[in-house]
Order: sequence, then C-alpha cells, then structure tokens
Amino acid sequence: MIKQIVFLKRRADMTMQEFMDYYENQHSQLSKRIGAKPPLPNAQRYVRRYLTPEKNPLTGEVIHPGYDCIMEIWWNTREDFEAAMKGLANPEHLAARMEDERKVFATNSNPVCTVEEFDSPVGPNNTVPRWVAAP
Repeated sequence: MIKQIVFLKRRADMTMQEFMDYYENQHSQLSKRIGAKPPLPNAQRYVRRYLTPEKNPLTGEVIHPGYDCIMEIWWNTREDFEAAMKGLANPEHLAARMEDERKVFATNSNPVCTVEEFDSPVGPNNTVPRWVAAP
C-alpha cells in the first residue's frame, strides 16, 4: 500500500467554511464532471483532512501550520500511484484541473509526498490499533 499526501492552502479571500464547501462539493468531484475516466485509477481511498490549529500543550501557542487541508489517497502499488499521476497530468484535462484549483487553492504549486507509516503500540494491552476505513 502506498499513500500520497498533498498539503493545501485555501485562497486568502475564502473562509474556511467556503473552502471546505467548495472542495467537498466541487473540486473533489471535478474528474467526474470533466469526464476523466477513471477519475483516480485504482485509488483505494480519497480523504480530505481539514486542519484546525490548536494550542501547543507545552508552550500555550497556537501556531498555524501554513496549510488548511491535508489530502490523502491510497493505492495498492507504486505502479497504480504513478498511473494516476500520469492521468492527472493528461493535457486533455490539465487546463480544467488547474483552473478549478485556482478557484479554491492559494496556488497550483502544492507539496506532494508519499508516506511510509509505522505504528507504535498504544492503548489497552499495549497493542497497535487497526483503524477501519469508513465505507
């Protein structure tokens, strides 16, 4: 399993609620609207995590991380991930994707990373929790 994360910042003239509404109801559905098939080939899960800065328990400071959303997508293989990235850059749909991004994001240049995850035992009986993906 490979996970991609992208760090996203909303446009300065949008409230957080406007950003979330547009992302959930427009941008996350863009591939379907422009006829890209499949929208995210072989993706297993597509999640948006909206950030709310909180007080640091050690310093008492509230520090904004510089991003408003972390988007995550999971694929079974590196090959599936690379095929999806190639599809997203398809010139047939690239202009529409970039135009829509300008409606919601501060920039088209957003950090994109893949992630290696390691779980540590926590909780009852010192076990590693296994989270179940929402349907």
